Amino acid sequence: MSEKAGPGKQDRYMQPSILMALLDGRSHGYELLQQIGEYGFLKGDAPPGMIYRHLRQMEDEGLVASQWDASGSGPAKRVYAITDEGREVLDAWVGYMERHAASLLAFVERYKKR
Repeated sequence: MSEKAGPGKQDRYMQPSILMALLDGRSHGYELLQQIGEYGFLKGDAPPGMIYRHLRQMEDEGLVASQWDASGSGPAKRVYAITDEGREVLDAWVGYMERHAASLLAFVERYKKR
């Protein structure tokens, strides 16, 4: 594919990806980093700094909440959970994706008919 085609910024769908991963329960940044790659929005591995930047911003916006977990061996880890507001935002993202998926599929079908 041409470099000029396709979506732009790699982190465009980082927020909904993080929220989706947290639907399964609390998680720390490294686990989230591994999970969000499964959704297909990122090319290759996301830089750890990118996910932590998004997590801090999302916590400031009230979409996720965090606390320190010192259980187990090793250093304490910050564990994140989705909030009710985060669920509402994820729901809005899914609606946005559904609308755009329908438009994209209609465009592709129109192209294929030519």
